[in-house]
Amino acid sequence: MDKIVVEGGRQLKGEVEVSGAKNAALPILASSLLAEGKHLYRNVPALADVSTMCKLLATMGARAERGSGRRKDAVAVEVSPSIVPEAPYDLVKTMRASVLVLGPLVARHGRARVSLPGGCAIGARPIDQHLKGLERLGAQIELSHGYVEARAKRLRGASFTFELTTVTGTENLMMAACLAKGRTVLENAAREPEVEELARVLNKMGARVSGAGTDVVTIEGVDELKPVEHAVVADRIEAGTLLVAAALTGGDVLVRRAIPEHLEAVLQKLRAAGAVISAEQGGLRCKGPAVISPVDIKTMPHPGFPTDMQAQLMVLLSVASGSSVVTETVFENRFMHVLELSRMGADIRVDGRVAVVKGVPGLSGAPVMATDLRASASLVLAGLRANGKTEVHRVYHLDRGYERLERKLRKLGAAIRRAKA
Repeated sequence: MDKIVVEGGRQLKGEVEVSGAKNAALPILASSLLAEGKHLYRNVPALADVSTMCKLLATMGARAERGSGRRKDAVAVEVSPSIVPEAPYDLVKTMRASVLVLGPLVARHGRARVSLPGGCAIGARPIDQHLKGLERLGAQIELSHGYVEARAKRLRGASFTFELTTVTGTENLMMAACLAKGRTVLENAAREPEVEELARVLNKMGARVSGAGTDVVTIEGVDELKPVEHAVVADRIEAGTLLVAAALTGGDVLVRRAIPEHLEAVLQKLRAAGAVISAEQGGLRCKGPAVISPVDIKTMPHPGFPTDMQAQLMVLLSVASGSSVVTETVFENRFMHVLELSRMGADIRVDGRVAVVKGVPGLSGAPVMATDLRASASLVLAGLRANGKTEVHRVYHLDRGYERLERKLRKLGAAIRRAKA
């Protein structure tokens, strides 16, 4: 098991490029199941979750290979006619996004057997909206021995309103509805950029999806789809993490491929904290402030402040010149990084879904343990600012969502390395 070792106190300077978005790549890979033939995806990040999705596709009989066409960032998926529509427990338990194969399998093969998902321990993340939506489209759903079993000769278009906003639920039903008979209207749909990106891919395949990026998505069902080539959009959460790293260290960093429209809520808070941010050269430049100002944050579904950036911003606020309030509305158990930050000298008090962050003059390096994906990134960021050495353990969480983060930070001047724990 690896750990990340950081010697803090260095300003980050230079340029760094953002990898493809994990949360876009996973549903796109799952959408391959909708069309027989060879799909080619570029700018696919080399992450543990992406590898898991490729293994999952392989267990069903689809051939998934990285490095196609001599590009390390390319993944080719060849879907055969003889797909086995089952997603086994041993893979699904490691990654919640595995449930994204459910919609495509039912839509194209008429049946699916998918293990109930696992993933990060950041609170209850049920898939009841996925199942209710599929039932609305005509699927018969049974839960048996830890598996979802779904059947339908052919799905039928229908209107469905999500009781709560769910990104993977929206994506699953979008994919299922592409091959349904008739029109499907999804209301209270997730508006995240990754949903828009999936819609682009589906439309390239011959689907008729409109309204993605708004809270009403309409899908006109078609009889078949064709394979596609596509370059995955840049990862907005990685971009945001790198911008925070620049602000936190008083640095000057150009984050290439960062998309301002995907980061508006994050940029607003960084500017309020004193960072100077400008769009240039196909990316965003962040110059960190001499003194960080306190800022209140409330996580919300897109276009609000993303829950996936909450832990990183909390690190910034932990060394601000006053007190900040962070309210988490998306997941009920996403303050697990607070105890570890406290070990490094942060002054944070949690009451339910609200954390009061009182800025301190500085953090001190310490051995800490990552509890989930974004918490691991926050601890690496804290190490960049802290005096002395920080060791972040359980970085397999980090590897689920960040492609070689330590290499990118080292390129910017950080004293950071990976070592055996």
